[in-house]
Amino acid sequence: MVSYKDIQASNALINDATAPRVAVFVGGTSGIGKFTVRALVATGASIRIYLVGRKSSEERTHAWIQELHAINPKAEVIWTEGEVALLAETKRVCEAIKSKESRINLLFLTPGYAPFGPRAETAEGVEIVQSLEYYTRILFIRHLLPLLSEAEAPKVVSVLAGGLEWATIDLDDLDLKKPGNFSSLKTQTQYGAMNTITLEKLADDHPKVTFIHSWPGWVSTGNVRRGLGSSWMMAWFVWLILEPLIGFFGFSGEESGQRHLFQCTSAAFGGRGVPWSGKPGINSREQLGDGLFLVNYNCNCTPNAKVVPVLRKNAREKVWDHTEDVLQPYL
Repeated sequence: MVSYKDIQASNALINDATAPRVAVFVGGTSGIGKFTVRALVATGASIRIYLVGRKSSEERTHAWIQELHAINPKAEVIWTEGEVALLAETKRVCEAIKSKESRINLLFLTPGYAPFGPRAETAEGVEIVQSLEYYTRILFIRHLLPLLSEAEAPKVVSVLAGGLEWATIDLDDLDLKKPGNFSSLKTQTQYGAMNTITLEKLADDHPKVTFIHSWPGWVSTGNVRRGLGSSWMMAWFVWLILEPLIGFFGFSGEESGQRHLFQCTSAAFGGRGVPWSGKPGINSREQLGDGLFLVNYNCNCTPNAKVVPVLRKNAREKVWDHTEDVLQPYL
């Protein structure tokens, strides 16, 4: 476990020289993304942040951006509207950012939620949660990798389920379209594993960029309500049991933001970033150096050594080919 005290000490070293000068936050208008943006801005460093969110969050986000500017006048936070559940919208947002920047130091991805209701598709025919938690994230990375590769100490952090992968990924129904194959548990295990094996391939192909798949643990964000659908029984369960448990046992927003800021900036993961004198992290291949790091809520690396090699051998090629087929029209 990396102590919270050590995390705060590392984050205190972030300044104009060590901060990610240009960052893109997708899902940063609420929850863990929002907590991490605030922690980054509060360092006082000169930074530019592209904050991507839906039209419905624009008004409150503009008010929040004013608060951030008061905290750190050197921080430039740019509202970027996009309904990123749609892959065409994701491409449009990426093109807009690429037209303004030549380098990106940090790409931080948090969109998604646990669905408790039935399967629902976007207008593009993609299941909504899978689009947010997997396809959209990979599409952002694919578009912005050239800019990340040009930056100093570039990182991609995807917050979902790093280290929690199951080997029983359904390779015959990657999009969970078969009748009876869609459920809250199945989606999270399926999409989490797909994230890990695809991120590992991208890390193998782009060694200049550090990749982190983060499992945040329990954080009180209110996001658990988003996927309730029309089930009143599940709504009561969330209200009476699940949310109180998360509130009691989970991290505060402030601590979650500090822990994810540490993941975004520390050289503990791959050797790039704010100098780190503690134990270096090991990647998904159980090695020191660059690559993909599966990082848990205590900021420990958890390579999931019994499962990831199985996924690498049995699933990676098929998942990659399928992902390419889905994303090709939007690249």
